[in-house]
Amino acid sequence: MNQDFFIVAGAVCFGLLLLQVPATLILLSRLFKGPFRQPPVSPLSPTPDLVGAVSVVVPTLNEAKRISPCLAGLSQQSYEVREVIVVDSYSQDATPDLVKATQEKDPRFRLINDDPLPKDWVGRPWALHNGFLYSSEQSEWILGIDADTQPQPGLVAGLVKTAQKQGYDLVSLSPKFILQDLGEWWLQPALLMTLLYRFDPAGTANQSPERVMANGQCFLCKRSVLAALEGYTSARSSFCDDVTLARYAAFQGYKVGFLDGAKVIKVRMYEGMAQTWTEWGRSLDLKDAASFSQILGDLWVLLSVQALPLLIALTYFLISPFFSLSAFPFRLLLGLNLFLLAIRFALLLAIAPSYDFTQSKTNWTFWLSPLADPLAFLRILLSSLYTPTQWRGRIYGKIQKEESQKINAFSN
Repeated sequence: MNQDFFIVAGAVCFGLLLLQVPATLILLSRLFKGPFRQPPVSPLSPTPDLVGAVSVVVPTLNEAKRISPCLAGLSQQSYEVREVIVVDSYSQDATPDLVKATQEKDPRFRLINDDPLPKDWVGRPWALHNGFLYSSEQSEWILGIDADTQPQPGLVAGLVKTAQKQGYDLVSLSPKFILQDLGEWWLQPALLMTLLYRFDPAGTANQSPERVMANGQCFLCKRSVLAALEGYTSARSSFCDDVTLARYAAFQGYKVGFLDGAKVIKVRMYEGMAQTWTEWGRSLDLKDAASFSQILGDLWVLLSVQALPLLIALTYFLISPFFSLSAFPFRLLLGLNLFLLAIRFALLLAIAPSYDFTQSKTNWTFWLSPLADPLAFLRILLSSLYTPTQWRGRIYGKIQKEESQKINAFSN
């Protein structure tokens, strides 16, 4: 019985090593780029050459509970912002009223409604596309900002000057996250880590177009480039329109950047662990911007270096009292996975500046987030297997046409 066990266990051990060792080398090659990445974007004051250089577009749909900090933050931006176009998709709450109240204080704000949603478009890129079409042709840059963000003073000037200095045609920022309850602090960093494990760190240069990352929460693009790309048309059916558009631009030869924006923009994305699992998890797979082989490759890496280490280490310590696992392959497998767990806990220090620890007393579960890694992989796997049928209250698929007709009737 013991001999049969060791034969099977040895085969499983060698199989796991063959699976994990190459993935570990890939992970290390990405992490080693971290010390050489560009520093975070800093808030800056505008200069006269930036007067009216930027049109800001904010897509909204039932954002009344969280849009106020975004509106206030955009109002604090200086004369580099020519206009702020809020494209509302017929919200059923007080979102339009809040925008109108801001408009009375700041005439740069303008509220419009997007046209009825075409059947081959997703709501967010459609709203952004409409905002681009209605923006002033005198603006050199178009900045897409999500309603759940909290722009800090000096954001727009700092971002534009960085783009000009680095020669970017399109650049987006990773934010500083605002979390509240225990479950969020435990799960969200594990989900964020799935991005860090799959892609180079923010601020890393010379990425191939198919591996470009982007974040639509703060997404700056030259107006001339966006016009050449026909607005958001290339990302019209994508639930990760930011990455889809950025990769399309990179393939066209434009310089695309993804930088650390923790000093200039914050975001309160979702309320609670359940909403984080459901809403953010459904787009983190990035399958709309990747080939099938890329998706499989990313799942392999995440399984090997994020999901399995904790499970393998626990399994080893649970069965070792009953079976002697002192042979070389078993010790090698344990050592590899303890090494991966050590990397994972060490990375908490690296990503800590991307979180606002001042607004919650339950943030201690952040340091336990590696225990959620198997769940994070499961969420990415599940998301990779199906196409979302609804997003932000909008329904897609077979009945999307009916919803578009309802919105059209409402607008009339």
